[in-house]
Amino acid sequence: MNSKLKRVGVHLPKVLLPKSDVEYTKWATIACDQFTSDKKYWDSVNEYVNTSPSALKVTLPEIYLKDDVEKRISDINSEMERYIKEGVLFEACEAPVYIERETSSGIRRGLLVLLDLEMYDFNENSISSIRATEGTILSRIPPRVAIRKDALLELPHIMVLIDDPEKKVIEPIGGKKAELRPLYDFDLMEGGGHISGFAVENEKIIDDIANALIKLDDAVFQRRKYRISEDNGAMTFAVGDGNHSLATAKTVWDSVKEDIPTGLWDTCPQRYAMVEINNLHDESLIFEPIHRVIMGVEPEEFMRDFSAWAKGQVMNDFDPQTFICVYKGGEIKVTVPHAPHSLPVGTLQGYLDDYIQRTGAEIDYIHDDDALRELAQADCAVGFLLPPIPKDDFFRSILLNGPLPRKTFSMGHARDKRYYLEARKIK
Repeated sequence: MNSKLKRVGVHLPKVLLPKSDVEYTKWATIACDQFTSDKKYWDSVNEYVNTSPSALKVTLPEIYLKDDVEKRISDINSEMERYIKEGVLFEACEAPVYIERETSSGIRRGLLVLLDLEMYDFNENSISSIRATEGTILSRIPPRVAIRKDALLELPHIMVLIDDPEKKVIEPIGGKKAELRPLYDFDLMEGGGHISGFAVENEKIIDDIANALIKLDDAVFQRRKYRISEDNGAMTFAVGDGNHSLATAKTVWDSVKEDIPTGLWDTCPQRYAMVEINNLHDESLIFEPIHRVIMGVEPEEFMRDFSAWAKGQVMNDFDPQTFICVYKGGEIKVTVPHAPHSLPVGTLQGYLDDYIQRTGAEIDYIHDDDALRELAQADCAVGFLLPPIPKDDFFRSILLNGPLPRKTFSMGHARDKRYYLEARKIK
């Protein structure tokens, strides 16, 4: 184990992969929190997988959470045990895995590792080195805990971001692919693109990764870069996708460790979570804004309330922010001269949460500009078109304000999300 990696909370995973006679395209399936209202998608996946070994059979897509969940979890645990007992999965390496994934916006490069859950805190006031990017909805954790607590295996769909504009951590590995041992290379199902993985077993490459991460982790470096104080702490990893899955792993570990002597914590597999690290500045990572539409309002009356609130913000430190408001009567811009949050989405969500509490209005979250404009033409609706989050402001905003408001951004389209592919034993 590279001791430098351990300093930043990174450990080497014992990666399990399907044996060579398993059809990898049928094995790898998309993250459980995608296509949650699209039964046709999951019907198609089930029909395609059929009787083949598949990650589909050892994970629980959220579309099925209203089914007999206890039976599904029992079936998942039985299937996990069968895959190990019958040798469907084997230990492919004990090393990071360099990943190249074809997406709709280009080739995304990633590094599969373990993160130390002792260095992660998803709470709002966290100053840990691994932090949530969006507010954690605590009610979403118990169903996931029920799945994980007795599971033999972990299959990750968590994507964790680093802020590495100089591209010193992940990108150099791609230039050394000829030195790495190939692990897999195949097309993902349902339009997911192509994916390749390589075992990073070269000690010099691992040491280079560690040195680059240590530089990003340095608290003095971060205070200078992000213009923050010592009170903000230092953050090296920000959860991009899978906030609630990582929070679940943390919750299970916090429960498990109570019955384990502290001297044995290091060797307990549940102390760690397997994740894919991605560079925030990878050109293929597109941060799409998630717009808001408020419903059950009289648009003119609502706009008067919002405009008055915007003008009343006078005691805040952030720069002016302008919002594009769309409704049946037209489209106007409202400026908040002294914003209470460093990002427009934070400023707006604070106002909307208060307004909904006062009036009982409803809110929805919309990805597409045209869809937002269409919904805002209803008689009792007002839509807000939000700008993308600038990548240079992403880490600084979390360090200053804590987790971003829920539904702040989406990292690419649904089919670009991480697929379940690699596994590891957690018991």
